[in-house]
Amino acid sequence: MKLAADLHIHSCLSPCGDDDMTPNNIVNMAYIKQLGAIAVTDHNSAKNLPAVAEVAKARGLVLVPGLEVQTREEVHLLCYFGELEDALRFGDVLYAHLPGLPASPDVFGEQRILNENDELIGTEPRLLIQSLDLSIEQVAALTREYGGLVVPAHVNKSANSIFCNLGFIPPGLDFPALEVYRKAPLPDADLSGYHLIYASDAHCLSQILEAEFFVDVETCSARGVLRALRRSDGPEGLP
Repeated sequence: MKLAADLHIHSCLSPCGDDDMTPNNIVNMAYIKQLGAIAVTDHNSAKNLPAVAEVAKARGLVLVPGLEVQTREEVHLLCYFGELEDALRFGDVLYAHLPGLPASPDVFGEQRILNENDELIGTEPRLLIQSLDLSIEQVAALTREYGGLVVPAHVNKSANSIFCNLGFIPPGLDFPALEVYRKAPLPDADLSGYHLIYASDAHCLSQILEAEFFVDVETCSARGVLRALRRSDGPEGLP
């Protein structure tokens, strides 16, 4: 079964995400755009995933629980999980490695935690868009310890990408895929052996992908999406 997917979306928990990036708005926009699977990947936190999971389940959409983690090298990694509980535990562990710099809503934006009815239940007191004190290798190992899969984010962007910040992919990390930003040229690097994921990195509702990028899943679930990313045939769409 082929699922149209957008595997990089930010909610209003991310300070760079619009306030209207609520669980219901994200899921319903994805439904309108005929997506079958989404990943909500807020910066260094999983605290809006329970609400998104409830809404996605009611709408019949697959939610791939995820986080966009900023490593010590200021590289962004998409960390995907097959189960919500694994993503939440992973997020709790990351929090201990997040510096204590306080949130600054006037400068960076609100960091809003919502329930399944889009009601405000809290705000995140620490600034989420900062680097953890963990290296790329440590984040990758920790993600796998919790059953997750790691994909370097927007590798062809000029900031916070593995090629921009490091110039290469460190050996031994065994990434199955790379996320690329479709509005920029591919990096001048050998990408053979990697699946390419095209996702929106949406910070507002209009940026969520149409049904243009597909994963061929054996089971209609988050685990099914992760298995598809690992398979040799991989995803397809969005040339």
